[in-house]
Amino acid sequence: MSERRPSRRQAEQAVATLLRWIGEDPTRPGLGATPGLVASAWLEHGRGYRTTPEAALGEILEGAEPPDGMVLLRDIRFESHCEHHLAPFVGLAHVAYLPDRRVAGIGGIARLVDCFAKRLQIQERLTDQIARSLDELLQPKGVAVLIEATHHCLTTRGAHKPGTRFVTTRLLGSFHEDPELRQDFYRLAGHH
Repeated sequence: MSERRPSRRQAEQAVATLLRWIGEDPTRPGLGATPGLVASAWLEHGRGYRTTPEAALGEILEGAEPPDGMVLLRDIRFESHCEHHLAPFVGLAHVAYLPDRRVAGIGGIARLVDCFAKRLQIQERLTDQIARSLDELLQPKGVAVLIEATHHCLTTRGAHKPGTRFVTTRLLGSFHEDPELRQDFYRLAGHH
C-alpha cells in the first residue's frame, strides 16, 4: 500500500460520514459509540492482513513419517467479507493434503484458512490461496480444498435468496490427477 494508513480517528470519522449519508445522526443516543465499535470490528475482520501464511501455518515437521493416506481437516468454520459489498460470507472449509516429507499441525491449517478469510475476499480466490499456500509450504503430493459458504450479499440484499450456499473447490497434484482420490476427498468432506 503506497498511501499512509489512515488513523483510527479518520476511520471513525468515515463511519460517522457513512451514517450521515444514509440519513442517520451519528450523535444521537445509541449511535455515539458506533464509529469506534465499527472501527474495532474492521480491525478484527481484517486481521489476515497482519499475518503471513508461513506464520499462520506455524511449525512444519520436516522429514516426518507421513501417514499412508490423506490428511483431512473438515468443517473449519470461517467468516470473511466480500470485497464487492463488504458483506459477510460465512461457511466451512474442508482442507486435505497427501503428505510427502512435511506435515503441519491441525491448528496451523485452521489458522491458514483464517489468514486468508480475514481479508476482503471473493470465495474463488480464498479457495485458491489456501490450496496454493499449503502446496507451497508443505510440498505435498496433492492438495484439495472445498469451501461452502452463505453470502449475505446474496441472501440479505440484491437477489434475496436465503439458504443459498456457494461451493468452490481447488484440486492440486494427486487430487487433480487421480479421480479415485478426488472422490475419496469429496466423500470424506461430505460432498459425494
